[in-house]
Formats: sequence, structure tokens, C-alpha cells
Amino acid sequence: MSSQADMDAAIEQARAAVGLPVGARIVAAMSGGVDSTVVAALLHKAGYDVVGVTLQLYDHGAALKKKGACCAGQDIHDARLAAETIGIPHYVLDYESRFRDAVIDQFADSYLRGQTPVPCIRCNQTVKFRDLLDVARDLGAEAMATGHYVRRAVGPDGRSQMRKAIDHSRDQSYFLFATTPDQLDYLRFPLADLEKPQVRGIAAELGLRIAAKPDSQDICFVPSGDYRTLIDRLRPQGREGGEIVHMDGRVLGRHGGITDYTIGQRRGLNVAVGEPLFVVRLEPEARRVVVGPREALLTASLVLEETNWLGDQPSIAAAAVAGLPVLARVRSTRQPSPARLAMIDGAVSVVFDEGEEGVAPGQACALYDPVDPDRLLGGGFISSTAPVRA
Repeated sequence: MSSQADMDAAIEQARAAVGLPVGARIVAAMSGGVDSTVVAALLHKAGYDVVGVTLQLYDHGAALKKKGACCAGQDIHDARLAAETIGIPHYVLDYESRFRDAVIDQFADSYLRGQTPVPCIRCNQTVKFRDLLDVARDLGAEAMATGHYVRRAVGPDGRSQMRKAIDHSRDQSYFLFATTPDQLDYLRFPLADLEKPQVRGIAAELGLRIAAKPDSQDICFVPSGDYRTLIDRLRPQGREGGEIVHMDGRVLGRHGGITDYTIGQRRGLNVAVGEPLFVVRLEPEARRVVVGPREALLTASLVLEETNWLGDQPSIAAAAVAGLPVLARVRSTRQPSPARLAMIDGAVSVVFDEGEEGVAPGQACALYDPVDPDRLLGGGFISSTAPVRA
């Protein structure tokens, strides 16, 4: 942040993102990181009645030793100090049991089912954008603000839209596909027009000690980064061994637990047949890992469950019946691919114009408007896939 004019511009952008009269009460969800802290600081400077809330999501005693966590002991401490520096009230809510039920247990169970879960989406969908929003309303807030890099806009029809942030490299819309229209009406994202270096510059300019704090890692509740250790502890039945089978029927070897494998995995198969092999399917009931060549990973279509819709059509089912063209993103790090929605055997499905590689059940599929690619239309979790037939 190079000048007072730059700071003033950031404050005005925050006011524009909020769209409420100065003085309105806003709950700022403060994780203890730089993004959410800057949101609270900008809104306070913009003249809003800001209340900071931090969620304790898991054993903060053990997590004190961990760097790069979210909502752990050190982060709660950082959020509390930041609120004192900014000059706003701050509350810590114990959500450990809710987080375990809605996120951690679901994460472990997904791997037992041969799926690849996305815990950050579950956390946003349940604990943060459902339970915490209820708390914000109980506190009399007119809106809740977060440090996510997405944009909330109002469309020509007066309905709220979710759009990508100006910094596409930081965009988090994929992780927020499950945000409902009612939640989106209440949420605010003041960082939509800022890039990460600008956010850190604001934090430094305001004297916030977290200005250079590293970003949190994806799976915040796995202290070692080895999620398999956590799954082994919570669901030891995942350690039951089974066969590694080529898709042509050949038994190539054995494995020590299906939770060690994900769709598209190549390393760690411990089988050698003279060609590169990838995990193409997991069959948890039979404890079988099915492998094959890379071309076997190509997916023609997928089925969605737990869908959410933010588009213009009355529902995602209506859009599927109409065969609506979409851009489908099956992983946060992958560019969206041209596709269309379809209703197949009574299920909302995504049919790719060309095959999509490495699509895994349990992952999310976020849908964007091909005419307006920054606009998120909604999405769902992938329940099953159909391969491209040779």
C-alpha cells in the first residue's frame, strides 16, 4: 500500500462490496489469517459496526504447534490480538463437535467409500455458511463478511450472483459452489477487487502483526499433512487389504488399504507391467483397486448429487432438462471445460463436449456460464462417472 489514496480506495471498495449504510452492524468471520483480518480492519475504517467472530474447529491445544493451520490455537490468538489492534469486539465460538460431525467424519467416511472429498467445501457449506450465519443474525448483524476471494454482485433481475474475484489466481468460487441464494444475499466479500500483495500491504500499513503470515494449507485439521494417518485412526477398517486388478481382469498385486488410493493416482501402486498405470476405479465393497492406462481416465459424463443452483433458470433440474451449456470445473486447479447439463435416468448430469481426465467421485463440479465465464451458476458433488468409450 503506497499512499493514503490507495488506502482510501480500498476502503471505498469495501463500502461498495458491503452496499449497506455506514454504521450497519457486520460480523467479520476472522480465521486469524491476513485476508479475514484485513476485511475486519477495512470495514471498521469504513465506518461499520464490526464484530469479529472466530471459530475453534478442532483441538487447539495440539494445533498450537502447527504452522499454516486455520482456526487452530495460534490462529485464535492471532485473531484476538488483531481485533484488539483494530478496536472491535471479538468472540470465539467452540464448534469442535459440529466441525467433527460435518467435516472430519464425513472426510474419513468418503475415503472408505472410495471417494476423494473436498473438506474445505464442506466446512464452508455447513459450519461457516450455515451455523455461523445463524450466529451473525442472532448478533443483529445486517451482513457477514469473509476473506474469500470471490465477488458478490446484483444481477439485472435483482438477484445476487457469485462471480470470480479480479485476481483469478486467487479465485475461490469453486470452493463456494454450495452457497445458497439466501446465504449469498447475506454474505459480503470485500477482497473481490484486491490482489494478495495489496492485501498484505494494507495489513502492513495498518500495523497488523499478521501481515506476512503464511496462508493456511488446504486440509487444516491434518497436523502432519498426512491425511491417511488421520483416516487410519478414525476408520481403521480402511486398512483391510485387497487386490490391485488391471481393468482387463488381470490381478497384478495386493494393497494394504483402499484409503491409500485416489482416482488418477500413478505413484505408489507397486505393480510393474511395462506400461504406466493409473488408478481408474475404486471398488470399496470388494476392496479392489482397478488400474489401467491413462486414456482410461477420460470421462464422458458425470452425475451430480447435493446440487446447488445460482443461475437464472428456476432450478438446476430445469437447466438439465433444457440441456443448458456450461463450463464445468472438476478440480480447483483445473480450467473449466465446455459441457452441457442433461437429465439422464432422472439424475442431473454433466456431459463434456470432449472427455475430461481424472474425474473422481466425491470431488465437486462447479458450473460457470459460458457466455459470462466469471459467473458461477452452481454445481454439485460428483457421485459417479461414465468413461469415454473407445
